[in-house]
Amino acid sequence: MAYRIDISPTALADVEQIFLWIAQDSRERAYAWVRGCYEIMLTLEKFPLRCSLAPEGEYLEIEVRQLLYKKHFRILFTVSDATEQQDGTVRIHRVRHSSQQRLQSLDRLLGDEPER
Repeated sequence: MAYRIDISPTALADVEQIFLWIAQDSRERAYAWVRGCYEIMLTLEKFPLRCSLAPEGEYLEIEVRQLLYKKHFRILFTVSDATEQQDGTVRIHRVRHSSQQRLQSLDRLLGDEPER
């Protein structure tokens, strides 16, 4: 079964911020990073449950999974199963550097407002 990929506005803003950070050093590398990030996100169409559970899920009480990208970036997402009326969906909530503090509230994970 193929899942539909839904990228939140917050995740898009995260990708943009990371792009700008990398572009300070190399614009070419930043563009390559963004292309690769979106390509790996699309792999979640098939078998998203292959990805490990994210530490955030322990205290947020929802099943949050993570897909690692380039060893240092974590793509945080949730999976909703298919129903008779709707395909399964992978909702990508955030893209974070592994050195960033873990998200400790559901609003920070699921909210559609970028961090300031």
